[in-house]
Amino acid sequence: MNKILLILLGILLIISCKQKPNTAKEIADNQPIKDSLTLEIKNLNKDYFNGLGVAIVDSTGILYEKGIGFADIKSKKPYTINTIQPIASVSKTFIGISLMKAQEKGLLNLDDPINKYLPFEVQNPNFPNEPITIRQLATHTSTIIDTENYMSKSYVLKDKIDSTITKNENIPQSFNPSDTKIPLSEFLKNYLSKDGKWYNKSAFSKNKPGQLFEYTNVGATLAAYIIEIASNQSYSDFTTEYILKPLEMKNSGWNYNDVIFDNVSTLYSDTKTEVPYYSLITYPDGGFLTTINDLSKYLNELIKGYSGSGKILSKNSYNELFKPQLKEENFTERNTNNPYNDEYNLGIFMGISAMNNFGHTGGDPGVSSIMFFNPKERTGRVLLINTNINNQEEVNAYYGIFNKLEEYSKKLTE
Repeated sequence: MNKILLILLGILLIISCKQKPNTAKEIADNQPIKDSLTLEIKNLNKDYFNGLGVAIVDSTGILYEKGIGFADIKSKKPYTINTIQPIASVSKTFIGISLMKAQEKGLLNLDDPINKYLPFEVQNPNFPNEPITIRQLATHTSTIIDTENYMSKSYVLKDKIDSTITKNENIPQSFNPSDTKIPLSEFLKNYLSKDGKWYNKSAFSKNKPGQLFEYTNVGATLAAYIIEIASNQSYSDFTTEYILKPLEMKNSGWNYNDVIFDNVSTLYSDTKTEVPYYSLITYPDGGFLTTINDLSKYLNELIKGYSGSGKILSKNSYNELFKPQLKEENFTERNTNNPYNDEYNLGIFMGISAMNNFGHTGGDPGVSSIMFFNPKERTGRVLLINTNINNQEEVNAYYGIFNKLEEYSKKLTE
C-alpha cells in the first residue's frame, strides 16, 4: 500500500513540474502592467522614432513584446513584433556563437592563427612575424582597422535607384550602386592581402596583435569568413543550420531574399526622410535581418546558455562565450558610466558592460539596436528602432525607453 502511494505521489509531482509557469490568471494579472509599460514607452517616444520594437525576456521565455509606431509612415503600416529590420552590430554576437559551434565540431580552434585557414595571407606589416589568431579577431585585438575603404565600399544599395535620391544630404554618400556588390572573400582579399587592390598598411594599427582593444568590423567579418572556410559552407547557411533553425527564428536571415520582404520596415534618416534599402558586403558584421519576436527567442537562449541550460551550445562553450577575455592593460580608456557600453570588456564577440551586463549595441543608417541581459536577475531587454538618432533629446528618449524596460522587468518577475 505504501509503495502504491509513493508511486501516485511521484506521478503527481511529475505532473505539477510539467505545468506551464504562467497560468491564465498570472497572465491576466500581468496585463495591466504590460498596458502601463506600453503607454509609458509611447509617451517617452513622442514622435522621435517612426517605429520601434521592444521586449523583456527571461530564462522561461518572452515576458513582454510590443511593436509601436509605424513600419512605413506613408502607408501607415504598423510596426509589429513580426516587422523585420536590420540590427546592425548586434549581428556580431552570432559570429561568437558560430565560432564556438565550429570549435565544438572540431572545425577550428580559437587560438589557431588565422593564416592556417585563409587562402591569402593576412599579417600586420608592423609585426610580420607575429601571427594573428581567431581569438584576437573575436576580442577586437587583431590590430585590423576599419579604414575609409571599409566605409566607402561595404554598403551597397539593394536595388538600382535614381541618382538624385542618393545625392540627398540625408542619405549616406557611401552607399554604392547595387551592381558593385562582390563576394565576401573578394572584399576581404582586396582589403587585407598585400595582393589586394585596396591594400594599405593603414588597415593595421601599430600595436602588437593581442595588445589593445580596437573595434573592427572588418576583423569581425574575417572571423565569419574563416567559419565559411572551416565548415565548407556559407556563413549564412552555417548560422541558419546551427542557430536560426534550432531556435525557430523563422522570420530572420542575412539577405532580403531570405525573408518576407512585405514585412521589412522602411528605414528613416529622420522621421520624414526614407533611407533606401541597402545591404553590406561584410554582412556578418551588421547585416542580420530579424524581428523583435525572433531576437527575443535568441536572447532567451543566451540567458539559458549563461544559466547552463542552453540548447545550441555546450555548457563549456557558453562558459567561454561569456568569459571576460581582456584585462585593464588591453584598453587605452574604458567607459565606466554607461551600463550598456559593450566595450568595457569582451567575451567571444559578446560585449560586457561595466555593470556586468552581457549583450551588444548597434547602429547603421536608419537603425539603432540594443540587446542586453542581467546575469544576476536572468532578465534581458531588446530595443530596435527604424529611425536615426540625431540629437540629445532622441538619445535620452532611446535610453529612457530601454531603462523603462528594466524597471518593468522587475514588476513582471515579482
